[in-house]
Amino acid sequence: MTDGARLVRFLRDLGVRRGGVLLAHASLSGAGLAPAVVRDALLRALGPQGTLVTPAFTPENSDTSERDRALTAHLTERQKALYRAAMPAFDPNVTPCPAVGALADCVRATPRAVRSGHPQTSFAAIGPRARELLAGHDPHCHLGERSPLARLYAVNAQILLFRVGFEACSAFHLAEYRMTPLPPTRTYRCVAGSGEWISYEDIVLDDSDFAAIGALLPPALLTEGEFAGKAATLVEMRDTVDAAQRQMSGYRWRTAQNGPPGREPGRAQCWFRPQDAVG
Repeated sequence: MTDGARLVRFLRDLGVRRGGVLLAHASLSGAGLAPAVVRDALLRALGPQGTLVTPAFTPENSDTSERDRALTAHLTERQKALYRAAMPAFDPNVTPCPAVGALADCVRATPRAVRSGHPQTSFAAIGPRARELLAGHDPHCHLGERSPLARLYAVNAQILLFRVGFEACSAFHLAEYRMTPLPPTRTYRCVAGSGEWISYEDIVLDDSDFAAIGALLPPALLTEGEFAGKAATLVEMRDTVDAAQRQMSGYRWRTAQNGPPGREPGRAQCWFRPQDAVG
């Protein structure tokens, strides 16, 4: 049996729905599998009526990200201006997405793939529902109600974490937009497809506690297996996002009010750290 056939069997045994919609996150390091082999196995497991979706995030075209601050901290103002002037504009047809892994970039580069239009937090998809799910990604909404994540939630997509943990689960960001109270906002800047800089307000995104949130999900929500020495987890998006929302609406608010140990209780604290993949 080939590696691809073995992976197809594994995915079907794990519970990937034939004809369904699957949001996949993967780390292929050490797996001995080419990205195209994994992509094709996912598509075979889904069948011809299924749709595969991956994040296709691009932090490289922003000057408000942690990545940019780290790269430019030692530069003079003139050098910073030259560096930012050379930043590539986002082109959904060609801009790579190495920050989210080899599988995602392979899906993005597949000739029949569709990509959403957000210049920083786009998604790529292959399948009959790709255009429906990715159309109309509001450039002022990273990962909220006007993004593909809301559509994936509406159709109750499955989420596959293949050899990665919940720290990589982009769907948790949708829960951030739905938590009570709402997170604070900040200004983002990036080079859009026109080559012009755009600025917009959106919530401050934080993935620093995603692994902890995943660890506290009810076990009944998870289907788990192992492939090439690392775990694979399959969940239903609606139940998982709803559970994450309940967690965030509880302890994140308490943390903001009370602060971590050693801080004066009752003082408002910003408990968010902007994630590297969004700026």
